[in-house]
Amino acid sequence: MSHLVVRGRRINWTLVLVLGYLFYLLLGAMVFQLLEKQAEAQSRDQFQLEKLKFLQNYTCLDKQALEQFVQVILEAWEKGVNPEGNSTNPSNWDFSNSFFFAGTVVTTIGYGNLAPSTVAGQVFCVFYALFGVPLNLAFLNQLGKGLNAHQITLERWVHKPGRARVVQTLALALFLTAGTLLFLVFPPMIFSYVEGWSYGEGFYFTFITLSTIGFGDYVVGTDPNKHYISMYRSLAAIWIVFGLAWLALVFNLGADLMEKFLQLKWHKPGTAEEAITKMEDDPDQPRIHIPS
Repeated sequence: MSHLVVRGRRINWTLVLVLGYLFYLLLGAMVFQLLEKQAEAQSRDQFQLEKLKFLQNYTCLDKQALEQFVQVILEAWEKGVNPEGNSTNPSNWDFSNSFFFAGTVVTTIGYGNLAPSTVAGQVFCVFYALFGVPLNLAFLNQLGKGLNAHQITLERWVHKPGRARVVQTLALALFLTAGTLLFLVFPPMIFSYVEGWSYGEGFYFTFITLSTIGFGDYVVGTDPNKHYISMYRSLAAIWIVFGLAWLALVFNLGADLMEKFLQLKWHKPGTAEEAITKMEDDPDQPRIHIPS
């Protein structure tokens, strides 16, 4: 077990990791509160002001009637019905949208803007996710092995250790660059054009989606005032699946790099090289390695 030595005292590394993790969560909470709380208060005050103006312009309504109407709107939104537009809005459950929803279930993204409202649909969703989530993980794992196989092939072409390190570094750089362009840089341009978002909003949606965070504040193909091609959301679902596989490998690489760095820094003197050698020989480690 790894230990951190501080002034001659050995501290359990697991305890340090847990405390660091909790500190990171507390730091995030404080920053988000600092950045968002005031804006939320302003939005709430603006909304109350708009309701007062509405009542002043339409004196035939009282406050209770307006609150009931707002509640109706909220209930419609929670059921996936966009209150904008009229009854001619396209269905949320046509094949393209249903395919997109199925993808958000098995990938555990769960935007939250749409959910089954019937008991039969809810029960089916439970069992669909029960078998679909493991299937999706197995598929992503197999897809990740396929991506790693390209680097393994390159390594077999090279026999000299020095040259192997160069090829390994170039393969990693190509993997990160191509994936960044294909999954993080170019898609926001498309979403910005189709959805009318800024590039920053498109990039935010892209990362939040591929990381399976899925807040649901931005979702493609939901604007009732726009006419989307029939396969738009289905193509987005396919992009999500492959993007998930790439970003999962990137996260694994980041975790591998962090573990190596921590072992180099905090293992007892004379054991760091042995620990790294053991990690590199471990068949369970990712086959794409971060060059030291």
